[in-house]
Amino acid sequence: MSRGYSHGRVQEYWQSVWEREGVYRADDGADPTYVLGMFPYTSGELHMGHVRNYTITDAYARFRRMCGDDVLHPMGWDAFGLPAENAAYDRDTDPRSWTETCIRQMREEMESMGFGYDWDREVTTCVPEYYRWNQWLFKRFYEAGLVDYDAATVNWCPDCETVLADAQVETRERASEDPSSENGRHSSENETGTVDVCWRCETPVGRRDLDQWFFTITDYAEELHDGLDDLDGWSEGVRESQRNWIGRREGARVTFDVPARDAGVDAFTTRLDTVYGGTFVALAPGHDLSRAIAAEDETVARYVDMVRGDPDREGTSGVDTGLTATHPLTGEDLPVYVAAYVLDDVGTGAVMGVPAHNDRDHAFARAHDLPLTRAVEPVDGSATNLPEEPFTGDGMLTNSGAYDGLASAAARERLLDEDAVESAVTYRLRDWGISRQRYWGTPIPVVHCDDCGHVLVPDDDLPVELPEFVQTTGNPLDASDEFVETTCPDCGKPARRETDTMDTFVDSSWYFLRFLSPELEEAPFDADRANDLLPVDVYVGGEEHAVLHLLYIRFFARALSDLGLLDVREPVDRLLNQGTVLYDGEKMSKSKGNAIAPHEYGAETTRLFVLSAAHPEQDFEWTAKKVSTAYDLQQTVYRLVEEYVDRDEEAARDEHAPHDVYLERELDRTIAAITADYDRFRFHRAVNEIRGLTRLLRRYRAYDTPYKYPYERGLRALARFIAPITPFLGEELWSMLGEEGLVAQARWPEPLRESPDYRAERQLIGRTLDDVRGITDVVGIDSPREIELVVAQPWKYRAYEVARAADPDAAVVGQVMADDEVSAHGERAADYAADLAEAKPGLEPVLDPERELELFEQASWLFEEEFGASVVVRRGTDDPDDDLARKARPDKPAIHID
Repeated sequence: MSRGYSHGRVQEYWQSVWEREGVYRADDGADPTYVLGMFPYTSGELHMGHVRNYTITDAYARFRRMCGDDVLHPMGWDAFGLPAENAAYDRDTDPRSWTETCIRQMREEMESMGFGYDWDREVTTCVPEYYRWNQWLFKRFYEAGLVDYDAATVNWCPDCETVLADAQVETRERASEDPSSENGRHSSENETGTVDVCWRCETPVGRRDLDQWFFTITDYAEELHDGLDDLDGWSEGVRESQRNWIGRREGARVTFDVPARDAGVDAFTTRLDTVYGGTFVALAPGHDLSRAIAAEDETVARYVDMVRGDPDREGTSGVDTGLTATHPLTGEDLPVYVAAYVLDDVGTGAVMGVPAHNDRDHAFARAHDLPLTRAVEPVDGSATNLPEEPFTGDGMLTNSGAYDGLASAAARERLLDEDAVESAVTYRLRDWGISRQRYWGTPIPVVHCDDCGHVLVPDDDLPVELPEFVQTTGNPLDASDEFVETTCPDCGKPARRETDTMDTFVDSSWYFLRFLSPELEEAPFDADRANDLLPVDVYVGGEEHAVLHLLYIRFFARALSDLGLLDVREPVDRLLNQGTVLYDGEKMSKSKGNAIAPHEYGAETTRLFVLSAAHPEQDFEWTAKKVSTAYDLQQTVYRLVEEYVDRDEEAARDEHAPHDVYLERELDRTIAAITADYDRFRFHRAVNEIRGLTRLLRRYRAYDTPYKYPYERGLRALARFIAPITPFLGEELWSMLGEEGLVAQARWPEPLRESPDYRAERQLIGRTLDDVRGITDVVGIDSPREIELVVAQPWKYRAYEVARAADPDAAVVGQVMADDEVSAHGERAADYAADLAEAKPGLEPVLDPERELELFEQASWLFEEEFGASVVVRRGTDDPDDDLARKARPDKPAIHID
């Protein structure tokens, strides 16, 4: 008696066979399809987000391999980072030991899930053999002018005790009385206010001045922005996120002289037409002039110190510097303020305050009793609500000297001719600060020498390895004299090593290249191999990485290309962002107590469910009831094969019968449909195809002793269809059917005949079955004796095609009746032409009359099997007494049930 299918009984066996046969090993000499899931951070265990990501890539990689592709499908570990330090601290161990333990556990889980990786290419970012190349690349970037070392006001997480890149700071809503908000202040644009928090620990982020290392990603701002238009394989959501993050803005730069400082302040504006409305100049607290003033003015210094650490920078606070700036067009003296609402990293860090035409300038001016000058008014002369509210739209210039009466757009063009004005493009994107004041990361290969300055560590001395870990507050590297104290590579005098480590996003910005040649000792990657294999064909990961990892890999590819190390400037061709797995409407999370362990329901049941529940890019809800359907499908497929394999010899026939043709053709239709679904990552539809074929094979066998050739072909196809999703089950089915070799290496099923109209054919049969069900239900027919299906006369198909192709601006009926074949049927044809004219916008392609008749003849057994009635299929006639023929239409046969 069958015990049913259990992947646990067969998992180890098939894993050992796959490993022995080298099924997932990519040939270095081939040009493989490169399928990659974003490698995981080594947290210690897989969560459902990992499982969904890696099941998508694994199913696709297996499918492409069965289609004959050589496939590169590697896996590695994003192993550096502060969480490992924190976990080690909590467990009284060191980050290396903790990370190695996590990797072992996660790899075991991946193998038990049936993920087919080329483990010979495994990379781990925390080992010297990998991070040596981080350091080598840092040096090449430095030599090419892509690295800066500068004092900067940076984001600081007091809990993590480290710097955060701008993209690692997230905005959260907070109550107005949030204790983290000084004096309960909140954003002027949000009643509850917002607070900037660390992306890892959600601690409110402050600001500090620190010496930092930067990659000058801004050198590539324009190219990174423009290149997004060519990324057709990326979602518009990710591309728009990157556009917004890069923040390209076209406008003008206006220079205001500050006589007392013998200097000028450049203000960027997108509304040059409002320049005559400028009544003050506002500087960001981090602006060079603000810093210079603060060095001499205690009041300004106190204000700058106060707002630097304030996560809420959108209020109306500010301080008058006592300086004035000369308006370049009017010659008026304008007061100069340092204001919190002006951001260091937007535009030039200076604003020409135009309170009559900008919301923030208006709020600031009212708070500081500054004047308001109208420079633009509505073209139609309608009233505005000035001075209570600014007028922010385009219009006609007023109070603007020689430009009065010009439309805003024309004025913006003309004003560019002024001496103090020039066209400009600014970017929100700022250089990537890579310095982190933590232990568990790549040491930056720099020595600080009092005589020589910053000196790069020679290539021969790489890697600069991390010392033994010591528990301490702050940066553990600072506490290691053995690590810090060294000699200058240039002059040989005592010097100090740099104790900052690199942002872990450096590790993941090029790891896809290391997979191509993981054992290479002469370079970070084989350039020739990379040029042949890149871009990555398919890359799968979360959309939350849009402005971090996915932007950095694009920057790295361009930088490497300019260094002559790579020819490819866009590293990923097709990007797929998997949706979220929800439980009770919320994202699964340990902290929320709603996480489901991937193995709780069994590896293959989980794989099958996460792919069948929704399109990979959509969120879906995890429910035990729906998961059970995935389990049931495996058992149904297993029993279907098992029952046939264990049959008596007479339980299959060698002679062909007419109804066998439908199964043969439906197999071809299924191959066409499921191949397209796999190729387009529509795994949920592929699973529906598997369900449908399973039902059809069961019905076919129940209707009559199966004709063994198409039936066995169907079972073999079923084993291969399900194998990419449930690989252990696929191997069991393939073996039970007596097939040679492994299903993982088997050829994908091919149709005996092409089925270009498979969708139309399936829909026609499905709709007609539904129609028969509806008639029997409405009329109350429990046991029909006969079902008659009458297919329309050929001239109706001709009329239908003429109507579909007809000019919608001319009379459709006339165009249809102008066809001799149609008009020969007189009044009946005219009536039908009128029906077609009314339905014209919705006329879809239909099968030709011979194929429709043939299809119903082949499928008649389905009606017999379901309704227990004999079935008559015939072509309608033009006999006036043929009432059914009068009702029959192309794609909709007339039905009579006796």
